[in-house]
Amino acid sequence: MYEVTVTSPEATMALGQQLAPDLQPRDVILLDGDLGAGKTTFTKGLAAGLGITRNVKSPTFTIIREYQGGRIPLYHMDVYRLEEGGGDELGLDEYFNGDGVNVVEWSKFIADELPEDYLRIVFKRDDEAGENQRTLRFEPRGAHFEKLVKQLEDGTNE
Repeated sequence: MYEVTVTSPEATMALGQQLAPDLQPRDVILLDGDLGAGKTTFTKGLAAGLGITRNVKSPTFTIIREYQGGRIPLYHMDVYRLEEGGGDELGLDEYFNGDGVNVVEWSKFIADELPEDYLRIVFKRDDEAGENQRTLRFEPRGAHFEKLVKQLEDGTNE
């Protein structure tokens, strides 16, 4: 586990951008935590790091947004609206076993659909410390993601 505190949306985006070069097809990144804590901002950084130039928007109402044109595709999912179930009807397996990076906001609503290995990032607003201050906790599951988090912690990319 690795924790980092950021004090601006730009710093949140930079973390996503730093992680992106080491991501591979079928990687699953789970973004959980407070509403308005920076999950979509982080995803914008990931997209930029993958070379995607299209504007990244929250997929709240569409559930899944697909972004092409980068090194590998980015599939951005907001499954908050699946609180009552229905994740099995979205064909998530096809995304998780496909050709792109999968970013899932509010993953607890599809816990049964998740692959064995993933990187969970928990976002916590620290409003008492400052309007834009956030703590991001990186929780890797699997050797690939443990290596990615270690590289982030060390400030290196391979």
